[in-house]
Amino acid sequence: MRRIILITTGGTIEKTYDESTGELANRHSIVRKMLGRLRLEDTEVSILELMHKDSLLLTPFDRAKVVDVVRTFGAEDTAGETTGIVVLHGTDTLHETGELLFSSIPSPQLPIVLTGALRPYEMKKSDALQNLTEAIFAAGLLSPGVYCVAHGRVLPFPGVVKDRARGTFVRS
Repeated sequence: MRRIILITTGGTIEKTYDESTGELANRHSIVRKMLGRLRLEDTEVSILELMHKDSLLLTPFDRAKVVDVVRTFGAEDTAGETTGIVVLHGTDTLHETGELLFSSIPSPQLPIVLTGALRPYEMKKSDALQNLTEAIFAAGLLSPGVYCVAHGRVLPFPGVVKDRARGTFVRS
C-alpha cells in the first residue's frame, strides 16, 4: 500500500473562477474533486490544506511553513508509514520552495515531489490532472529526494527552473 501525504498550497492548479467578479483565485482547495476523477489502486492519499495562495504571494514565512510541515509528515522519519509527499504549488515560484526543501532537508527518507499546473484544473486543456496523477505515481516510486514532476518528466533538485517560453520545467 502506498501512503502519500498531499500538501496543498494553492497556485494555478487549484484556482477557481468566480462568476460574480470574473476572477481566477485561490479560495479553497479543489484537490478532493481532482482525486475523485482518479483510480488509485493500493494508494492512500491524505490531504493537508496548508494554504490557498498564488505562489507569487508566498512569503519566506510561508515557504518555511512548507518545510516544517514536510518534516512533520515524515520526510526525516526513518520508520514512518508514509511512502511519499506531494506538494501542490504554483509554478511561478515552485523552484524556490523546491530549493529550500532541498537545502533544509539534506537527507530525506522518502521522495518529496512538487507539482503544479500552468492552467487551472477547471479550464480546458489543463495540465493539472495529468501533473497531479504523475506526482502521486512518482511519489510512490522514486528514491528519497526532492523532485519536480510535471509534463511527463521527473527533475531532481537542485537546479530546476520554470522555462516560461516552453511552458514547462527544465534543469538550469
